[in-house]
Amino acid sequence: MDISGSVPQAKVGEPEAPAGPLAYEGVWRFTVPALEESVPQARRAVRDLLGRQGVPADRDLVYSLLLIVSELVTNSVRHAALLSPEVAVEVAIGRAWVRVAVEDNHPYRPKALEADFGQTGGRGLLLVREITREAGGVCDVEHTSTGGKVIWAALPLAGPAAPAPVPSPGPAH
Repeated sequence: MDISGSVPQAKVGEPEAPAGPLAYEGVWRFTVPALEESVPQARRAVRDLLGRQGVPADRDLVYSLLLIVSELVTNSVRHAALLSPEVAVEVAIGRAWVRVAVEDNHPYRPKALEADFGQTGGRGLLLVREITREAGGVCDVEHTSTGGKVIWAALPLAGPAAPAPVPSPGPAH
């Protein structure tokens, strides 16, 4: 998987793009037990990673990413724990985007439900999709090679106006 995205070729008279990856680029993956207390742990781990890597993300983008991680890990804990005692969280940071993905071993592929304002739950994926859309990003749910699923969201670092190619997570581990 290419996490750097495509870099346009410099034209005559323009500065060339950096040859190698930027200091903050990379892919990090960790697992947490499928327990409620893992939700804030996963959120803190992602927040700390973004800070430690020096990712050029503004406060709103970091908040959006952390809310997405919270919602996705919560969904796995609540709905997949029986078949997936661990949940994997992956953070991929490219030149112009950040992608967070949560993977579990449950085969059910959730769909965003219509908002039912009489219900107190069931809107996590809708929230993830709306946050992602407002930030100019993309999100999806994919099956893994082991029969589970991965739900991911990729947000541009420069905001919705910046065109940034965003790769899908590719084949899951």
